Amino acid sequence: MSNAIPSFIVAIPARYGSTRLPAKPLREIGGVPMVVRVAQRALQAGASQVVVAVDDQRIADALAGLGVDICMTRSDHASGSDRLAECAGLYGWAGDAIVVNLQGDEPFAPTAGIRAVAQALAGDDAPMATLATPIIDAEELFDPNVVKLVRAVNGRAMYFSRAPLPWARDGFAADRHALPSGSPFLRHIGIYAYRAEFLARYARLPRTPLEQTESLEQLRVLEHGHPIAVRLSPEPFPPGIDTEADLERAEQWLRTQH
Repeated sequence: MSNAIPSFIVAIPARYGSTRLPAKPLREIGGVPMVVRVAQRALQAGASQVVVAVDDQRIADALAGLGVDICMTRSDHASGSDRLAECAGLYGWAGDAIVVNLQGDEPFAPTAGIRAVAQALAGDDAPMATLATPIIDAEELFDPNVVKLVRAVNGRAMYFSRAPLPWARDGFAADRHALPSGSPFLRHIGIYAYRAEFLARYARLPRTPLEQTESLEQLRVLEHGHPIAVRLSPEPFPPGIDTEADLERAEQWLRTQH
């Protein structure tokens, strides 16, 4: 695979309403609205176009003058990818265009990681790509809020789960508090790249039993038989922001960066 950075679009779904963190995109970290920080990361990554898919004029106003496109979308979308599918239709992106879905609550996403997921898709004929990072402690592996994945030797995802995967039979029979060496434990990082034509198809796919059981949208893709390319992230992704506690941690983390 070439190391050249392909041309890519970054699309950021930013929904105003969040049950756990009201007005989440506009919550400030270090005096800057979260959605602005996310958009700045996308611009710094070298995207050919940065589109923020919003459902509220207040988010659009916060982004004024930043040099990003604002796509006003319906407020009733079930997921971020549905919101981006609406954008793809409105912008008429070429079918083979690479669209990176950067979550609107990832204000510290590393630019190298944004580029890496675009490269992963460019180097594979799968319609979708994502990133992973090694799991280093047992507590992370057994945490249902940490999504695990297993991948095939060709680098494609075999399964995503909230359960500890793979199950190290002999190692965990002896001790569940330490990770046995040599097992490929991977944590999923929720950044995706799609070919634009697949976004529309993805949004039309019916929900699936495993997706609903695990509450993991990406399982819908696998259950319908579409491959997902997986590459290791070149840099760690700090946790996303979902709660007031996450917001406070982000403020503390930002203070340590100066």
